Amino acid sequence: MTIAQVVLGFGSSHAPQLRLGHERWPDMIQKDTNDPRFDYNEVLKRAKPDMESSLTPEVMKLRDESNHRSLGILRQKLEAAAPDAIVIIGDDQHEQFFDNNMPMFSVYHGDSLPIRERRGQSDPKLAAAWSNTTWNKTEQQTAEANHSTDVGFADHIIHSLVEDGFDIAVSNQLREGTGVGQAFSFLYQFIMPELEIPVVPVSMNALYPPNQPTPRRAFHLGAAVREAINSWDSSKKVAVMASGGLSHFIIDEDLDHMTLDAMARRDEEAIAALPRERMMQLGTTETLNWLALSGAMTDEKMTLVDYVPCYRTPAGTGCAMAFAYWE
Repeated sequence: MTIAQVVLGFGSSHAPQLRLGHERWPDMIQKDTNDPRFDYNEVLKRAKPDMESSLTPEVMKLRDESNHRSLGILRQKLEAAAPDAIVIIGDDQHEQFFDNNMPMFSVYHGDSLPIRERRGQSDPKLAAAWSNTTWNKTEQQTAEANHSTDVGFADHIIHSLVEDGFDIAVSNQLREGTGVGQAFSFLYQFIMPELEIPVVPVSMNALYPPNQPTPRRAFHLGAAVREAINSWDSSKKVAVMASGGLSHFIIDEDLDHMTLDAMARRDEEAIAALPRERMMQLGTTETLNWLALSGAMTDEKMTLVDYVPCYRTPAGTGCAMAFAYWE
């Protein structure tokens, strides 16, 4: 029996600030001050006293350049590894799953992966906040395409996860007129725009209570995905990716460094002990995708390419970007 070989793990943020130039980051204050999920003025009161130093055009430019330089390094690593398939661990943001049916974990095993232009927010209050944002239409532009998958590999992962005690939801067809979520389309848009590698999307409910996984459960999911890869009767090479995170839209640098340090040390107990009440804030929950990747890559060394806290308002809102690989 031949078995598949994991040749690379990599993680990348996919936040809005990667999708537009640094000179437009301050425009996002319109969205943040109107975001119904938090009280901007209360967050402003708690902001770091030196926040102004992070909001100069020069600092924003340097951080934007750092982000895209890091994406370039991940692109080089992926090209060098030349995997035959990629397992992407990401989260759906009301693109396919809604509150009437929100699985904790789901694997897509359709025969193609459609990418479509995102049609906006499904939550009326969020849609209202985003509608007044001047960068919104530019940020949403997406090249529509259909990409390849590996149905046999996806089915193997599903069966293996079930045998490993995970109650996995599955889907082989996306909602009519919509494509896969941005956590998954990001790979094609920013890391492998010129490559065509079959993917298996593994979706985790990172964002929507009450059935978000714990940090330990996310880690165990990743470990189970690795077991599935290791038991795949194939000579193919596989990469595993985490998409999303880290802390946003209220940046928590201390939490991010705790998380990155625990993953670098491959310390499951430290990962399980991460303060869940802080991790469950807004989009910071996407960090769970990274914890799953860490669970899949305990035999490999993590290299942190960069950690870039991209502040965009005096209240300390923004997106903390992280880029790393395991090999």
